[in-house]
Amino acid sequence: MNDATFVALQHVLPKLALTRLAGLAAGMRGGALTTAAIRWFIGRYGVNMAEAANPDPTAYPSFNEFFTRPLKADARPLAQAEWICPVDGAISQFGGIDGDRIFQAKGHTYTTAALLGGDAQLARHFQGGHFATLYLSPRDYHRIHMPRAGRLLRMLHVPGALFSVNPATARGVPGLFARNERVVCVFDDPAAAPGERLWVLVLVGATVVGSMATTWHGVVNPPRPGGVRDWRYADQRIELAQGDEMGRFLLGSTVVMLMPPGPLAWNPSWAPGGALRLGEVMATVPALVAP
Repeated sequence: MNDATFVALQHVLPKLALTRLAGLAAGMRGGALTTAAIRWFIGRYGVNMAEAANPDPTAYPSFNEFFTRPLKADARPLAQAEWICPVDGAISQFGGIDGDRIFQAKGHTYTTAALLGGDAQLARHFQGGHFATLYLSPRDYHRIHMPRAGRLLRMLHVPGALFSVNPATARGVPGLFARNERVVCVFDDPAAAPGERLWVLVLVGATVVGSMATTWHGVVNPPRPGGVRDWRYADQRIELAQGDEMGRFLLGSTVVMLMPPGPLAWNPSWAPGGALRLGEVMATVPALVAP
């Protein structure tokens, strides 16, 4: 199927109904049937169960528990860098934010405000900053970890569409990541320089992504009430260290990161379409040289 046909099909499919059905199926404890589905999935997508804390497919009562399986403690060592990769997956795009516009694919951009649920005041913090869009395929580890230490300030659940987020759809659906349902997590890094403290990690939903969850809230969606939901945490001290788990997808999707303006050196081995692993260097902050 070519890209145009695949994208056109998504416009007519009942994506929410399919997503709800997938969520119900993934949460079922079906005994031998669940185990058979898990074994098929492992074979179909080449999942590396040797990395899992429990590599036995029969140990997972539901597909969700298999899909969000933890890894062995030493499976993903953390690099020494200001920013580390928060997920396993593939690089969709990364680079500088052009004013307030984020590059999605050839011919497609979207604004930081649109991504952040229309919050122009929050978006201004990332004017001329940096972004990274990271795609999680079905075979990948689907827990999300902290790319940098941070104190949680805010979380928004932004309702939206449920298009697929694979590369073909990114090429064919304008503003994809600002149109799909998403969970926006806003962090403050007290150790950073003034003006460089806020950063954002966005969990983007997709077709058959039954739900998204965070470690401090639990499952965020469902419910899907239809309007933006906004939680404020400034009066709490929810602090996570670099590398800590912060959330997970119940069936895979995409993470979009927004970083503040300022000097940033991306991992020189990174390129769109390239594979990445949790804990590897994402970016470093060059040392300032005194004149």
